[in-house]
Amino acid sequence: MSPSLEHVALWTNDLEGLRWWYERWLGARAGERYVNEGTGFSSYFLEFDGGARLELMHKPGQKAGLWAHVAFSLGSREAVDGLAAELGAVDGPRTTGDGYYEAVVLDPDGNRVELTA
Repeated sequence: MSPSLEHVALWTNDLEGLRWWYERWLGARAGERYVNEGTGFSSYFLEFDGGARLELMHKPGQKAGLWAHVAFSLGSREAVDGLAAELGAVDGPRTTGDGYYEAVVLDPDGNRVELTA
């Protein structure tokens, strides 16, 4: 297994404003806005030259300005399942509403690390 950094995620109270800022000042290209009507969650994935990606996330009541997680792509669902089981996932594995197959584990400091296929 050779993990690669998939993306980092940031909470915001102004999803459109923050998207615009990253597009305007850092050349990001936003994908389609994802909305989960049931939870009030919405997000954009922003892509930068070189392949780096940033996920901007909004949910009512969530404090803005916090880094939410770092995500690593493991290359397959089987790899996600295996490492999630070995590390004791706190969420998942599951397929999200926007199509990701993921599990969340905690590093030794309690930071959320998302494992994706």
